[in-house]
Amino acid sequence: MVLFDLSYADFLAFLWFLLCWVGYAQYAQWKALTKKCLASVLHQQRCRWMLEMLGRENRVMDASLIANLERNVSFFASSTLLILAGILTVLGATDRVISLAEELPFAVKATKVAWELKLFLLMAIFVYAFFKFSWALRQYGFASVVIGTAPSPAAVDGSARTEFSQGAGSVISRAAHAFNLGLRSYYFGLAFLLWFVNPWIFMATSTWVVAVLYRREFHSKALRALIRTNKAIIRGDVQ
Repeated sequence: MVLFDLSYADFLAFLWFLLCWVGYAQYAQWKALTKKCLASVLHQQRCRWMLEMLGRENRVMDASLIANLERNVSFFASSTLLILAGILTVLGATDRVISLAEELPFAVKATKVAWELKLFLLMAIFVYAFFKFSWALRQYGFASVVIGTAPSPAAVDGSARTEFSQGAGSVISRAAHAFNLGLRSYYFGLAFLLWFVNPWIFMATSTWVVAVLYRREFHSKALRALIRTNKAIIRGDVQ
């Protein structure tokens, strides 16, 4: 018996998709504790940014940078709502979409019930992404408040400067982490689209997404460049 009109290959593909998404998220969080990655290196940069901000009387530039980050997140949050509206539209024309999809190469036939279930699951992915983007926006708003309440250079000593910069940097990093989770949902959401064509291609694409995310997070050229800038900053502090 096939549940929800999904084949056993579909069940296997969906379980593999969940394993790739959840498994990579857990692995990346664990690996970041022992290996430099974009998240850990950028956190150091953000803490350094807040430390430098405390030495400036004028914080207009810092507020502008936060506003720019908020605009980026706002763009993705708005785009996610448009995607959700598109999925709802497809739900209203499932029969036509199925007939078009069956003409694609390597396409596997599926029932209307199976298609609708997949569309609801795809919708759930982008609902999750929207929640992450909206939470990132709120946390960038928190960061704006932190910058607005930052003490003047003459009103804070060495230990307080360090504590403030670490706390403020963490606020921005938490916002960036939520944004990253939302972006990761986009990656896996795009892989999910291939489930409508073929479950085996869907599994292969999910694996490929994990490989891309891992390479960018732990072995990208951008990471090496950020590590070099961190080393240069440390050398400058020592001198």
